[in-house]
Amino acid sequence: MGMAGIATEPLLRLMQLVSPALPVGGFAYSQGLEWAVEAGWIRTAGDLEAWLADQLEIALGRLDLPLLIRMQGAVEAGDAGALARWIDWLLAARETSELRAEEVNRGRALADLLAALDLPGAGDWRPLLARSQAAGFAFAAAAWDISPRTAALGYVWAWLENLVLAGVKLVPLGQTQGQRILKGRIGAIPILVDRALDLGDQDIGAASPALAIAAGAHETQYTRLFRS
Repeated sequence: MGMAGIATEPLLRLMQLVSPALPVGGFAYSQGLEWAVEAGWIRTAGDLEAWLADQLEIALGRLDLPLLIRMQGAVEAGDAGALARWIDWLLAARETSELRAEEVNRGRALADLLAALDLPGAGDWRPLLARSQAAGFAFAAAAWDISPRTAALGYVWAWLENLVLAGVKLVPLGQTQGQRILKGRIGAIPILVDRALDLGDQDIGAASPALAIAAGAHETQYTRLFRS
């Protein structure tokens, strides 16, 4: 066993799954952050941290994470119908075409990767996994015996690290400022995940008007570095 009772191999597999080197294109997306910077909503490290804190609490905590946990449960139960329903729910909740396209494009890339890595069943499940990167993440977590809570922690970390790196480039900020933002959010992540684990189906959903505005405006932004 590894640290804190986590089996070593699942822990290492999780590190592989959340690595920025994973070839799914996560680095190409800012989820509206690029427009928010251009519009002057985000000018400082404090602005960026506040933006990310809101998205963590609202979008991740009340939508993505509870659905991710249910997707993993569906995979572990071999219930393709349930997985399809949770994917439909997540895609319906994506508020702009760019955010939906990101979910699908990264899902397709991850599905191809999991099949190339010879995960048992990845080929059979590929049509579903290719619709959502969260579904692929859940499938890999189940295949690699990563617990739902640990997988959710990793999912949040990957999301947060990607957007901090995007913010460092866009504002711009120094690398140390970016690391301070990550350090400042770490304590909130386990609380967020535990709340998501306890959330009932009827409570899943998020309203993020600022994210919707920024992501929608980014679709027609004249010059941009990121795909969303």
